[in-house]
Amino acid sequence: MEKKGFFSKLVGGLTKTRDNLTEKVNQLISYYREIDDEFYEELEEILVYADVGVATTGEIIERLRARVDQEKLGDTAKIREYLSEILMGMVGTDGELELPSPSIILVVGVNGVGKTTAIGKMAHYYKSEGRKVMLGAADTFRAAASEQLTIWSERAGVPIVKHGEGADPAAVVFDAISSAKARGCDLLICDTAGRLHNKKNLMEELKKIGRVVDREYGGAHREVFLVLDATTGQNAIAQAKIFKEAVNVTGIILTKLDGTAKGGVVIAVKNELNVPVRFIGVGEGMEDLQVFDPKAFVEALLQEKA
Repeated sequence: MEKKGFFSKLVGGLTKTRDNLTEKVNQLISYYREIDDEFYEELEEILVYADVGVATTGEIIERLRARVDQEKLGDTAKIREYLSEILMGMVGTDGELELPSPSIILVVGVNGVGKTTAIGKMAHYYKSEGRKVMLGAADTFRAAASEQLTIWSERAGVPIVKHGEGADPAAVVFDAISSAKARGCDLLICDTAGRLHNKKNLMEELKKIGRVVDREYGGAHREVFLVLDATTGQNAIAQAKIFKEAVNVTGIILTKLDGTAKGGVVIAVKNELNVPVRFIGVGEGMEDLQVFDPKAFVEALLQEKA
């Protein structure tokens, strides 16, 4: 029942993308009985419009052509099956991330992508999994960031360490690590830099935080999660590339997938950045930040309407 509920939420959250992508693919398959260049051109257009991205779309079409030629397929009967296999190959097989105890997750992302909300929901998820979670409010330059994170910490029922606005982010992380140790917390999630306008400052700030973690929490497993807003499509890819240059991003959280018809960006993120997608946001509820399941995602994306 739990798996069914998860899949139903995923299908529901991807409704706009599925209507945009799958319905058009279905119409294309129905219209073109035979596979020709026009068929590929129209499929390419559908994928690009769903924000799969030009580079990734080109790769999909290339793989599809090769498979069709290999199987000597003349009609479109198996196109959906082949497309599903290709997308599965692109989004990968990364399952749920195993976090040893203790672990620290540093969360980065520009303002407005849903970073604070994602952290709160992630805290709720890991707490429900039996982890003892603490939050650190180290994005100290955005007005009211720590207050917003405090609200989410209360909703999730986890403690938080924060300083005043404009405080040194590394000092917040230092205190959060000390508090996590004292309370016996095994997972510390820290909100960090929300600015991109000056990459040098971003890098220096995160390097400083990294040095604090090395010194004070050297035995902890470390992850750096980047939060991206799916509704921004290819702009999210551009943001991710800049952050990747600045820090060692180990995972992606894609928010607001339920609010866009361009959820194909999930495929582009994994294919172009080679960073695993760890969580996706498919709704407003506390449970609607879901661990990314590549197989379930592709199935939900290409599921035919009953």
